[in-house]
Amino acid sequence: MKIKADKQIIESILINLQPFLEKKDASQITSHIFFKTENNRCIIKATDSEIGLEIITDNFNIEHEGSFTANGKKLLDIVRILKDEEIILEVLENTLLIKQKNSKFKLPTFDANTFPTFPDIDDKPEIKLDSFNLIKNLKKISPAIDTNNPKFELNGALISITESNTDLVGTDTRRLAIASIPGTVGKELSLILPKKAILEIQKLFLDEITIYYDETTLIVSNENYFFFTRLINGKFPDYQRIIPSSIKHQIKLPKREMLEAIKMITTISDDIKISFRSDTILFNSLSSDNVEAKTEIELDTGLSEVFEVSLNSKYILDFLFQVDGDTFEIGFNEPTLPFLVKDDNFMTIIMPIVA
Repeated sequence: MKIKADKQIIESILINLQPFLEKKDASQITSHIFFKTENNRCIIKATDSEIGLEIITDNFNIEHEGSFTANGKKLLDIVRILKDEEIILEVLENTLLIKQKNSKFKLPTFDANTFPTFPDIDDKPEIKLDSFNLIKNLKKISPAIDTNNPKFELNGALISITESNTDLVGTDTRRLAIASIPGTVGKELSLILPKKAILEIQKLFLDEITIYYDETTLIVSNENYFFFTRLINGKFPDYQRIIPSSIKHQIKLPKREMLEAIKMITTISDDIKISFRSDTILFNSLSSDNVEAKTEIELDTGLSEVFEVSLNSKYILDFLFQVDGDTFEIGFNEPTLPFLVKDDNFMTIIMPIVA
């Protein structure tokens, strides 16, 4: 096999495939990237068996057909140090040669026939969701998804499809983020998608996609990419029970002023106290030493009494960074009960800090 392409093309493809490689054991074929030529195109794959990506491109000049695998990290390291010119990849006697003018590198290859097979879409049902809305709303809830929770289901997001809308839900037990996409989709369905898969979907797909699923796998594809992930097997918490059934106080707040005030306090402490008064909102740092930060903004809240809530600023900042408009709403009942912040179809319910 012998193929050629500009450095930028090869490097970009190898970078996109790095998150899909087995990192701990270089002796495994899952630490390798798979190359194959077919119908004047190059098919390039990587998978750690839990998540996988296939890239199809016609940007390679194919001199001899064939297939090979090579260690993905080492191949990228070599390509990165080469010049911004054409690179030749050629397989001779189970060895990959990476050549550019007077430079030559060798990497061992594995039997390409033993590379893991990817799932196919045959007979798999399709999820008909608006691609742009799905990816946009997955981004909104991503910060709230846990990363290393012993309850595996919390290390992913719930996709809950009903007759009238689709809810995307993430929680780290201290907050619950929900983004709703209105519209009829079809069959009712619940899937738990790993956080790693969600982050990769956001990076890879910007336009129309097709989504397929079965009991264990979700597939996302378009003209150039074929992505799959194993689903998390578990029971996601009943998030509807956590949403307050009624709200005693609800205030519309300015996004920019709230962001500025909270970020100012976080120079001293991530834990803050916000005091809502009739005509002002006061922000205080919560720190164990004698260092203190205070600021306030003027706003007619409509409250007849002072309401104070203490919280980790990260939770509300993560929400504010995803707010599209100039304002958002906050709703609360008691200082010790969860409160919510809301922007159109996106809300986050936050547990306060209780002394």
